[in-house]
Amino acid sequence: MLYLLDTGNLESIKRAYNLYPIHGVTTNPTIISKEGRNFLDILRDIREIVGMESMLHVQVLSMDGKEMVKEGEYLNKAIGGNLYIKVPVIPEGIRAIKILKDKGIKTTATAIFTAQQALMAAMAGAEFVAPYVNRIDNVSGDGVRVVGEILQLFKHYNLDAKVLAASFKNLQQVHSVSLTGAQSITASPEILDKILEHPLTDWSVNKFISDWESVYGREKLTLDVK
Repeated sequence: MLYLLDTGNLESIKRAYNLYPIHGVTTNPTIISKEGRNFLDILRDIREIVGMESMLHVQVLSMDGKEMVKEGEYLNKAIGGNLYIKVPVIPEGIRAIKILKDKGIKTTATAIFTAQQALMAAMAGAEFVAPYVNRIDNVSGDGVRVVGEILQLFKHYNLDAKVLAASFKNLQQVHSVSLTGAQSITASPEILDKILEHPLTDWSVNKFISDWESVYGREKLTLDVK
């Protein structure tokens, strides 16, 4: 499982990279706009924090395939590193994915709501496909089932594209997607924190400390190594 962080907030990225096994950061125009700064400055700052090897997914804005390609080439040059250009699965987007593939620029197909959209994007050359799990649920669909169908199609047609499941509102969705065998997820800092939260974990840790201090006080577990 590859864990990615879905945010443009620099402090959240620093914290997550310090604590967790994070493999990259995903952004979109909405996420970037929340930061209220020049978009290239934000993306370059993210790249500086995560390093050149970590994945960084950045979305194009155009609705025209040729313009998407231009934006992708520009972003690839301006940001560099292990970059994936996010392209929505509209007809012009599929066109752009094909062209970017030929140019050696990696892509992530985004705004996916059906398994057939994901299959088309993978056939066009996308390295990742990003189904929107919670948003599918919100339109009376089953986001986890769609992820499973995508994985089944990729296996059936022997495709190398990977699922980057996105749009989570609770931990159960993350857990259910993990059980399907999805290769990666991207989630908010709040969702990632919840993966480790459990009241009995907190109780156990507090009990360990209480038992120790009842005998040894606040003495630390420090070894005098010579």
